[in-house]
Amino acid sequence: MASSHNLVSAAVAALMIAAPAAAAEPRPHAATFQAVLDCRGLAEDAKRLACYDAAAGRMASAEKTGDIVVIDKAQAREAHRQAFGLTLPTLDFITRGLGHEEIDRLDGVVKNASADGFGKWTIVLADGAVWRQISDEALNRRPRPGSKVTIRKALMGSFMMSIDDQPGIRVHRDE
Repeated sequence: MASSHNLVSAAVAALMIAAPAAAAEPRPHAATFQAVLDCRGLAEDAKRLACYDAAAGRMASAEKTGDIVVIDKAQAREAHRQAFGLTLPTLDFITRGLGHEEIDRLDGVVKNASADGFGKWTIVLADGAVWRQISDEALNRRPRPGSKVTIRKALMGSFMMSIDDQPGIRVHRDE
């Protein structure tokens, strides 16, 4: 009984996170989540509790099988940060609870770096993101594992990467 209550509490918390965005534009809910919401309309306590217990059980099963995914705001923010620089159709399913937070800068650490035959760098960050230089600027110092990088949005869908406070190079995220 307590685990059902915790699951319902988690569902309500997830609803509260999404509430500001949902108020602006109605979105359909997953059927298993909607079943939990529908229980609120039952006036009789025993029927409402039975409805919540059954709906919470179906929701727990759906999450366990991967039919639904429940994340909190911190997890959504981290997913949004990890996708920085990637061209994706939409992250709305992840970012709807974040409001209008926009990531325009990312700090990271170089895991490894290599230059191609034209002197353009491919830089892999500690988080696994792969960035490739698309401009002709030369770096004063070679990027090394542990070098600090700052990546910020630039014009026309590109990004500027500064490595160890050197002048920036224009980059594109590959992975």
